[in-house]
Amino acid sequence: MSQARPLSGKTAVVTGASSGIGRAIAERLGTAGAHVYLAGRTRDAMEESKTRIEKDGGRATVVALDVRDVTHVQDLVGRAVRETGRLDVMVNNAGLSYPTPIVEADPEEWRAMLETNVLALLTGCQAAVRAMRQCKVEGHIVNISSIAAQRADSGVYGATKHAVTCISNTLRRELEEDSIRVVDVRPGAIATNFARNFAPTFVANFVRATGMKIEVKRGERLPDEVMDTLQPLMKQVLGSAEDVANAVLYAVTQPINVNVAEIVVRPPKQIAL
Repeated sequence: MSQARPLSGKTAVVTGASSGIGRAIAERLGTAGAHVYLAGRTRDAMEESKTRIEKDGGRATVVALDVRDVTHVQDLVGRAVRETGRLDVMVNNAGLSYPTPIVEADPEEWRAMLETNVLALLTGCQAAVRAMRQCKVEGHIVNISSIAAQRADSGVYGATKHAVTCISNTLRRELEEDSIRVVDVRPGAIATNFARNFAPTFVANFVRATGMKIEVKRGERLPDEVMDTLQPLMKQVLGSAEDVANAVLYAVTQPINVNVAEIVVRPPKQIAL
């Protein structure tokens, strides 16, 4: 294992890899030598990441799926093991937020958050543990949570991230006799399209800071160039996806007898999420 490619010969799966934190993690693991399976809804975006990984000498496979379908997640892990013979890193990153007040919210928004942020993550954890045991690897399961898990009043989204903390802690205890580590990563405010379901007026304030004239519509992704311009301008309150990716790489390249249980990655000043 070279220092430049510490994950050479290993296999990693990353959900929610179409954009933002998931994309950054997938590309970082790919450049570190892993064969990365990028899973998400937007194939074109993941194909672009695949091209970047391969240009840097790595290997990548794109899988378009909906993590809310349990069988899709199980099949994703199964495919990675069939095609590469192993699974070393499972990153459960897919997530979404609807910040609508509880008394005004559509219950279908709650369902979407619970199925994406909790059920899909649980399914990914379970499938990964079974695969890693079968392959007899020294594995890492990385659950991308949020600093919202540290607040008692962070809404339904925060409740799903409190669940991630509980799931990660419980699974870590269950795996104490296994060569599998569980990492709970809690990003703060990061310059991604995470806020696409927030009020357009809130998001528009950030877009204006870039000097770009772009119409903001709820639920629609902003162009990558907006985020690339915005983060350096507002680095005191917005971290970068690459910061989170670097933290993940650090955690999964530690010796198996070291359990990096929790990592908080946030900018100097914090926005409540």
